[in-house]
Amino acid sequence: MGELAGRSDTSVVTDGFYEQISSILSTARDKAYTAVNFAMVEAYWEIGKSIVEQQGGEERATYGDALLKELASRLTEDFGKGFDARELRKMRQFHLAFPIRDALRPELSWTHYRRLIRIPNSDSRMWYMNECADSRWRTRQLERQINRRSWRAS
Repeated sequence: MGELAGRSDTSVVTDGFYEQISSILSTARDKAYTAVNFAMVEAYWEIGKSIVEQQGGEERATYGDALLKELASRLTEDFGKGFDARELRKMRQFHLAFPIRDALRPELSWTHYRRLIRIPNSDSRMWYMNECADSRWRTRQLERQINRRSWRAS
């Protein structure tokens, strides 16, 4: 029984074979995480689009604030945290900053996109999105790269 609890010197599972199986599982987990993450990014884009459409493209503060406040309240009740009015505004801004959903990069997380939507210049925003995805930058790396560059108007 003690031999079953740990590895023995005569194990039939070699380290190389174990690493192969471990790699398969790690790759599958990474793919699953990326797929779920991107499904949420797409959902946030769709929510932003729906908000823009419901507002009729108008920026009337009273209606817009009331809409977001009520929507936030109901979504939070049904889905929990993460849907306050401020976050819904970001989803709206996300749709406006990236109007073509098919141009979104599945390698990037919602945190990446939340940082990217703060870049006012659309060409710079697209460049950073693509560079971030191609270079596999984490959000902190993206932030450092943006802060290093002079994309902002002088």
